[in-house]
Amino acid sequence: MRAALLALFVFAAPPVWCGEDILDVLDRSQHQQLDALELADPGSPEAQRVQRSFERLLPLVTLPVKVRLQVVRGSKVAECLLGRIIVVNVSLADLSEGERLFVLAHELGHVAHGHWSAMGRLFQKHIPDEVVQHKTDAVAGALGREASALAHEQEYAADAYAWSVLARVGESRETALALFHTLPMVNDTATHPGTRKRVAHLRALTQ
Repeated sequence: MRAALLALFVFAAPPVWCGEDILDVLDRSQHQQLDALELADPGSPEAQRVQRSFERLLPLVTLPVKVRLQVVRGSKVAECLLGRIIVVNVSLADLSEGERLFVLAHELGHVAHGHWSAMGRLFQKHIPDEVVQHKTDAVAGALGREASALAHEQEYAADAYAWSVLARVGESRETALALFHTLPMVNDTATHPGTRKRVAHLRALTQ
């Protein structure tokens, strides 16, 4: 679950970043997002509940990097930043255990599948040299389309990963479907398939 299409960031990058490598630019963008987060009190019952659910999942998954959980307040629901930092809203504490596990496992799926690195490789394909305005302008359309398509593929893959983890942790997979019915119905965005498509994809996994 990502907050914004990475392409939009690159093409709106401040001039001071021009001339940098694209991976450095993307890395800096993610660090800025982290710095802007409002952290929840880690000692609060709600944050502790989310932390316990996260720790319940870790022994069941194999990850290429060490991950860290940050429980936050604000508008962000859940996101994986820098390919290794799982950011989730403290409001996840209000969900059922199964629903909370699905959200956390989804973000861990992005880590397990190396989605951050894959997105970086796509950007490098289009911007192999330094980030310069006229170069990014020239590839903006193609990169935006490909980045959006890749982001959608990654969301489906993360959903499937979470779907499988729910079974391993002993939770009903129907929990995931219940979660999508609980959340507001959304249409396709640049980074995420719409709710109906994601539910249909999960149902297809059982057929």
